[in-house]
Amino acid sequence: MTTTMLLRRVLTPPLLVSVLCWIRWRAKVSFRSEVEVSDNLWFGANCVVASFCKIKTSAGPMHIGSNVEIATHCFLSSDAGGVWIGDDVMIGPMACIIGNNYRYDRLDQPIRVQPKVSKGIRIGRGVWVGSGVVVLDGAEIGDNAIITPNSVVSGRVPENAIVQGNPAQVIFKRR
Repeated sequence: MTTTMLLRRVLTPPLLVSVLCWIRWRAKVSFRSEVEVSDNLWFGANCVVASFCKIKTSAGPMHIGSNVEIATHCFLSSDAGGVWIGDDVMIGPMACIIGNNYRYDRLDQPIRVQPKVSKGIRIGRGVWVGSGVVVLDGAEIGDNAIITPNSVVSGRVPENAIVQGNPAQVIFKRR
């Protein structure tokens, strides 16, 4: 962890982060959330980040479109592959969007010391991510999809699909 990152995380008052996000992007970020403001972060206009969310962007780009609503207790983390969230997306409480993974192919080393990989995450426009959903690295969610609560998305979700389960499977197609 670099000194700049440490200072940014520890010494920047949350109220200052909220004001900075409002001035820079017109995003409404709760002062009770933990948003890592860096060059990798970009919000569209009218975004809302509720209390107790954590948004980590020091390792890679995170692009959050306009009119995105992120509910309480969410965790969003990007790495080299990036996290791209389209316009008009709703993310329910306690959802996790994690843009990296560990390699685990070497049995002679613990997983925690093996290198990280990052394919990136893409979430289309008009998506509804339900409460408790986990979106893993490499996921691609098409426009207007609905991810039902407590689902785990690790692959491709077609547009206009409603998916459910672990792993998430298409249960209905919106028409």
